[in-house]
Amino acid sequence: MNILKKGLLAVAVVFFATSLQAQTIDAQKSAANFTVKNMRWIEVEGNFTGMKGDIKFDEADLANSSFNVCVDAASVNTDNNARDKHLRNEDFFHVDKYPTICFVSTSISKKGSGFVTEGQLTMHGVTKNVSIPFTYSNGTFKGNLKISRYDYKVGESTGTFMVSENINLEIIAVTN
Repeated sequence: MNILKKGLLAVAVVFFATSLQAQTIDAQKSAANFTVKNMRWIEVEGNFTGMKGDIKFDEADLANSSFNVCVDAASVNTDNNARDKHLRNEDFFHVDKYPTICFVSTSISKKGSGFVTEGQLTMHGVTKNVSIPFTYSNGTFKGNLKISRYDYKVGESTGTFMVSENINLEIIAVTN
């Protein structure tokens, strides 16, 4: 076998091996769930669906693992149609202008019995570095983080009495 054929074979093997690492997100089973205080004492729960993107994860090769995942901002659901409509408008997520909320990892590392991914979360036109501790089991990634909505300029005009500043997020990405 000449050198050119060996080179092409090597490239094909590397490409095939890399593509095997890509996992498809099951959008029906995946969501970004959130909780936030309303009027300082009522906890409101909701979620975003429509998760899609690329997940490449190999516990034995974290250096080449990555997340590039988005949710549909218009999918916000708190089981209150009037509130959801308000959350979609320019007072909060302004979904016509900022249709997705995305996370792109810059690194993934092992931490205790789980993992941590560092990366950039983009929401409402603002990108910030975040750290997301997560677990992985049977094709399911579960991560949690707390963010300040003010960091992302979400609902700045509403103050913190009606909606608290901090949002707790639980991200569940199920892969096939």
